[in-house]
Amino acid sequence: MAERIAVILAAGMSTRMNTKLAKVLHEVCGRPMLAYVLDACRHAGVDRVLVVVGYGKEQIIERYREDKDITFVEQAEQRGTGHAVMCCAEHLGSFDGQVLILYGDAPLIRGQTLTTLLDKHVQEKAAATLATSVLADPHGYGRIVRDAYGNIQGIVEENDCTDTQRGIKEVNPGYYCFESGPLLTALDKITPNNVKNEYYLTDALHLIIAQGRKVVAITAVPPEDCMGVNNRMQLSHVSKIMQERIQSRLMESGVTIVDPPNTWIDVRAEIGQDTVIEPFTYIHGQVKVGQNCRIGPFAYLRDQTVLEDDVVLGVFTEVKSSILREGVRARHHSYLGDATVGRHVNVGAGSITANFDGQRILQTDIGDGSFIGSGAVLIAPLEIPPGRRVEPGSVVRKETAKQLGKESDA
Repeated sequence: MAERIAVILAAGMSTRMNTKLAKVLHEVCGRPMLAYVLDACRHAGVDRVLVVVGYGKEQIIERYREDKDITFVEQAEQRGTGHAVMCCAEHLGSFDGQVLILYGDAPLIRGQTLTTLLDKHVQEKAAATLATSVLADPHGYGRIVRDAYGNIQGIVEENDCTDTQRGIKEVNPGYYCFESGPLLTALDKITPNNVKNEYYLTDALHLIIAQGRKVVAITAVPPEDCMGVNNRMQLSHVSKIMQERIQSRLMESGVTIVDPPNTWIDVRAEIGQDTVIEPFTYIHGQVKVGQNCRIGPFAYLRDQTVLEDDVVLGVFTEVKSSILREGVRARHHSYLGDATVGRHVNVGAGSITANFDGQRILQTDIGDGSFIGSGAVLIAPLEIPPGRRVEPGSVVRKETAKQLGKESDA
């Protein structure tokens, strides 16, 4: 298989977002938009990724500095998509292979779509291939113009379309694959002959077509995947689509979600078979939930929480950075933060772990088989031995934990 490089365009400021955060770092269901594009590239077998940065470059570099397959390329002045790829010329000059070019603000991209695009590119031995989509409402997108035989003749931007071309439903969502040689040759020849005085990547595509090289367009992008994010409304819309995907995947794997529109689950969450998620549950971060659990309604699971099998969390229960062992019950109005709760522990209504002393986050460990009465306050750092009983309304500190009675004596 030929070596593959992806160029991801992530330099734009996006004034419509009205933000100080780099646009591609805005989150969709718990992860930055850019993360989804990177995942899709890796799924498709990309060896190296060039991320073109500009506005907010320090934020993006800091977020992904541990990713060894990423090289950051600065576009100091944003002068169009073609110019962004030109900035990568130093890294592409000695490269002989396939170059994917994608937008970093399009998180609905799927790895399978890129695989389809690359397979078609190789099969056709094309100089350039793009994946297109057919939209019921193509407003705002560049139209794909084909000849009578179905061969692509070019891309016409919305503002330049004739009345006839505006009726074309096939659009360019921005999924490109080029052979590196023809791409660099074409980039050397494009000029900023437009109102914005920018270099357009589509002009490079037109030059390759004009040179008689083979260019292919495959209709491979599902309509919902086309949406990029340029404002907060689109961010919300994309997040809803992603949430539907997350929940569909979980339900297909055997998880019951009682009321999907009123449930929010982070894309990083893992949930086991035959677990039931009740309405108004919010699961955020890297959370692991075992099998045969029941969560909610109105439960809140936070990052780094692990629930083993057969755990029940009820109404208005919050768990943060904690491990709840098999068979734990915390049915009502409880907070468990930075705790390890042993097997078959019962946590009564309104009980909490007081895990913050004003300066430090502290740990609570509750032994197997213990009973925590309603309204108990467990002040960390604290270790409750197995099989102990905490009476309702108690305040337990490490100094008094050893004085707790045994549950078997109750």
